[in-house]
Amino acid sequence: MSHDHDHGDDSLADLLDLDADVLSDYWTDALDLVHAAAGSAPGQRLVDLGAGTGTGALRLARLFPDADVIAVDASAEMLHRLREKAVEQGLAERITTVHADLDTGWPVPAPVDVTWASLSLHHLADPDRVLRDVHAATRPGGLIAVAEFPVQLRFLPDGDGAALETRLLEVLGRYQAERLPELGSDWRARLTAAGFMLLDERTFDIDLAPAPPAAADYAALWFGRLTHRLDDLDLTPADAAALTDLVTELRNGRTDLRVRGTRTVTLARP
Repeated sequence: MSHDHDHGDDSLADLLDLDADVLSDYWTDALDLVHAAAGSAPGQRLVDLGAGTGTGALRLARLFPDADVIAVDASAEMLHRLREKAVEQGLAERITTVHADLDTGWPVPAPVDVTWASLSLHHLADPDRVLRDVHAATRPGGLIAVAEFPVQLRFLPDGDGAALETRLLEVLGRYQAERLPELGSDWRARLTAAGFMLLDERTFDIDLAPAPPAAADYAALWFGRLTHRLDDLDLTPADAAALTDLVTELRNGRTDLRVRGTRTVTLARP
């Protein structure tokens, strides 16, 4: 999933919450990997870069019960939702939110023990500078974990729907290539260039069939956001109409979905 630069709207926040729901097993496995690599020494200080609505920050707070978590995001709306969740889950005292644009400077004082950056670095104008900032802020023996997606999520089963989805993703790929040039970067190489030593990289293959109940809502939001970009996307009239029809079907609770894709988590130390 890519959320482009629409950080302020409610649909993106809902999409991130649904990602946590539908891909719950991935989130559990990915953050368990981070926890195992970081260890559980008391007094740790964790940072979630591009925290969104808090899926990573809240889970990290539970995995590291003695740690303080700093959630950084450029969207005040996202951070407001995150704080509400932290209060509901009894984690408010250990989670601090920082409203900051990472492209304007590093907002977190050193030292940092663990940094989690999930689907966020490719949005930055200069991710290499941010990685150098993380390196400078991370204590010896600390950890950075970068989660990205080499393959977009897909939802539609084989047949005409899958063919439509392929065409939509091709058009979206061209659109994103102009607006998100860092998408698809070699994060291993960029981490190394920033001074980190690679520790591990894990690929998580996602294939959920039958899809969980929330998948229809997830897909409806995902494809629905494309309909708001019809003036920018180079879709044929037939595919634009098919996309609109698809969103209607998904909002009506379509049940034949199969969620599949790939995410990677790259671990490195300073």
